Amino acid sequence: MKIDPSVNVLGEPLIACSSDPLTGYFRNGACDTCDQDRGSHTVCAVMTAEFLAYSKYVGNDLSTPKPEWGFPGLNPGDQWCLCAARFLQAHDEGCAPQVSLKATHARALDVVPLEILRRYAV
Repeated sequence: MKIDPSVNVLGEPLIACSSDPLTGYFRNGACDTCDQDRGSHTVCAVMTAEFLAYSKYVGNDLSTPKPEWGFPGLNPGDQWCLCAARFLQAHDEGCAPQVSLKATHARALDVVPLEILRRYAV
């Protein structure tokens, strides 16, 4: 498996998104990706209560702990490598979370235009 270059949406080196909780497709704390990452877990999002409720409503419960998978459950304020399509869907529905552009992988731009990501930049 070949990891894509660690470059963010600004064309700079990708910084870490979160080590607590540990996030990323590779669980390395960064929104690194590769061709096998079908969900494109590339948007470093800052969770909000509104977004967590929305995500649960559309079938991806990110707030409930799942110890059997080593998943602590997310809380408002936590940063998480979110699927780019889910971020865009939340944007379209008016409840997208904030985004760390420096920790969002350039491959997110395959799905989400930079202008949209910039609207949610922290």
